[in-house]
This record gives sequence, structure tokens and C-alpha cells, in this order.
Amino acid sequence: MTRTLKVKGSPSGIKAGTKVRGIRLVDGADGHDIDCRIDGFGAMQLKSSVVKKA
Repeated sequence: MTRTLKVKGSPSGIKAGTKVRGIRLVDGADGHDIDCRIDGFGAMQLKSSVVKKA
């Protein structure tokens, strides 16, 4: 079973294990406290509860 992270406004999600670049910690609204860039997807904000250090 492949786990995916649903992305608002996108028909496809992000698969578990996808690597991100340009990680910055920010004081974001609504619990989104990481700014990052995902290859093939673009810039987005993530919650720290959904990421794992590789």
C-alpha cells in the first residue's frame, strides 16, 4: 500500500519518501511551519508532523 499526502488544489498527492529541497523553518499559519521545494511539484508549506529526517 502506497501512502500519499493529499495536496489541496492538486489532483495527485505526494508519495511517501519524496525528497524535498530548500528546507526553511518559518512561523507559518495553521501549523505549516516548513517552507520547501519539491521537484516536479514546486514550492509548498508542510507541517512538521508529516516529515521525517532521512
